[in-house]
Amino acid sequence: MTMPDIQPTVLVLTALPLEYAAIRAHVGEREERVHRDGTRVEIGRLPDTSWHVALAELGMGAERAGVLTTQLIDWLRPEAVLFVGVAGSLKDDIEIGDVVVGTQVYEIHGGKQTPEGFLVRPKALPGSHALEQAARSAVRDMPGVRAHFVPIATGDVVLADAESEIARFVRRNYNDAGAIEMEGSGALQAAHLSGQLNALVIRGISDRADAKKHRADASGSQQRAAEQAAAVTVAVLHKHRPREGSSDSEEEPQGATYGGDHIDFRGSTFHGPVTGKAGERR
Repeated sequence: MTMPDIQPTVLVLTALPLEYAAIRAHVGEREERVHRDGTRVEIGRLPDTSWHVALAELGMGAERAGVLTTQLIDWLRPEAVLFVGVAGSLKDDIEIGDVVVGTQVYEIHGGKQTPEGFLVRPKALPGSHALEQAARSAVRDMPGVRAHFVPIATGDVVLADAESEIARFVRRNYNDAGAIEMEGSGALQAAHLSGQLNALVIRGISDRADAKKHRADASGSQQRAAEQAAAVTVAVLHKHRPREGSSDSEEEPQGATYGGDHIDFRGSTFHGPVTGKAGERR
């Protein structure tokens, strides 16, 4: 199954409804599409760019994110994948409302349990250099955004106790991580295994991953953090350009004929033989 009529495409993924809504507010001309297995996306245009944006709300968890990201990549064939949403801060100088761009993402649960204790086997994937550079450039002109370019930790845990064993574990073994969330490693792994796609995790800080998380959430911090992350994502896509040769269906129709003695069928899908007739030689 291919989607040749929506390229060049960037896949923007979220876990929560408020994260999805924050990105959706920036995307126009939206149309819902449904994968044969039921996964739904909205596809629209990002104004003043060449990008078509495919939005998906996947739910929580790295394993779920990885499986569904793989499905969506196979279906939509995007040029880039961005996982966007909220996260908890792991550093005193990364404050609520700041934005963290993941230079790399750690999967924190990998390891081996032995009689001597848990031996960590770190797994990390880097964010896309091109997208990270676009983000660094973009935030220079965003005075209302305080951005940090640091690693992000991914774990299947909502961290609401800074003195818990899992919090001490993260500080001990992933002490350069600036934020913790639940889906980034799954999305980046799917992008990596699907042909080295450009991929990046962008998170707005909604709490400090401590006992005050509930109070921060009740104050509206998640909404503000999601909006900040969405704003940075849009700014990144204004900086990052589609690959050379990427085609929009309005600019380059399917089955277009080019000079010479060949026909270019890029993006087309055929079921059966195709017969061509040679032109006159000169």
